[in-house]
Amino acid sequence: MKKISTLGIDLAKNSFQVCAMDEKGKVLFNKKLKRDKFLSFTINLELSTNHIVAMEACSSSNYWGRKLQSHGFLVKLISPQFVKPYVKSNKNDAVDAEAIAEASRRPTMRFVGVKSVYQQDIKAVHNVRASLVKRKTALSNEIRAMLFEYGQIIPKGIAYTQKQVPRILEDADNELSTTLRDMVQELYSEFLEVIKKIEKYNSKIDQILQENERCQKILQVPGVGPITATAIFAAVGDVHVFKNGREFAAWLGLTPRQHSTGGKTTLLGISKRGDKYIRKNLVHGCRSVVAWADKKEDRKSKWIQKKVETRGTNKAVVALANKQARAIWAIMKTGEDYKVAA
Repeated sequence: MKKISTLGIDLAKNSFQVCAMDEKGKVLFNKKLKRDKFLSFTINLELSTNHIVAMEACSSSNYWGRKLQSHGFLVKLISPQFVKPYVKSNKNDAVDAEAIAEASRRPTMRFVGVKSVYQQDIKAVHNVRASLVKRKTALSNEIRAMLFEYGQIIPKGIAYTQKQVPRILEDADNELSTTLRDMVQELYSEFLEVIKKIEKYNSKIDQILQENERCQKILQVPGVGPITATAIFAAVGDVHVFKNGREFAAWLGLTPRQHSTGGKTTLLGISKRGDKYIRKNLVHGCRSVVAWADKKEDRKSKWIQKKVETRGTNKAVVALANKQARAIWAIMKTGEDYKVAA
């Protein structure tokens, strides 16, 4: 058999589809393997020196990527949206594996770096914290809605819920039934417990920040806080997969969509691709920077002021987020400190 140049792997829970191609792109085999047989089969294959083992960036891809890397394989992860155009005819595991192999052979294909266990741990902390924040908001809204039905008005905001619910429960003259008081008390106790858990995960993130020099350097960028800095570090497996800062900003969905034809360039709103969690936190951080820009005289603040005057506050915020994303890419690539524009 010819040496394998490309190996496309379609991951699943219990069975994997493996498609092998030679250096000319001819399919050598395309077979299904059980999970417990996959690794032993793969490490015994005869691959060429410049081989590629490609998988979609999905659940468990980082785990299997690290396993294969430990055996000397060159592993590439591809975003599923870039594999889809190469799926021929009807979709099935064999077609998907061949599409992954075909997509990985394109010279302009964009890959995703394999994340370390440490990065996945940080990502897990952020995922749990984000879930708790959603639960906190849901509980606050539920409590406010229940009390509103009984004529008790609490303004929007977590702080108002914390402050006014105990006062309402203690008021014996507000005609609330015993049943409702018990339910609100139970929900409020859960609400306070969720807040404690969020504070615990905030402490974990602060500890990660203190232990990670690269995160501390990212934190130097205006508009970036501990949550954004650690989330970016966790999400970017290998910063070198991005050719430049613009590619990194595009990966975060901070560059304009295009709808151009016939030589006429048409730019639309930002693409909003990539990691929504990082983009949201970066944009909100930059909103704070923009709010204080009119009180400063440095070059970037003047640039922000001009953007606000000509394009409006929201577009200025996104433009600054794009610029800061490029600075973050440079810091992650070089390891240098953030340089403040004079």
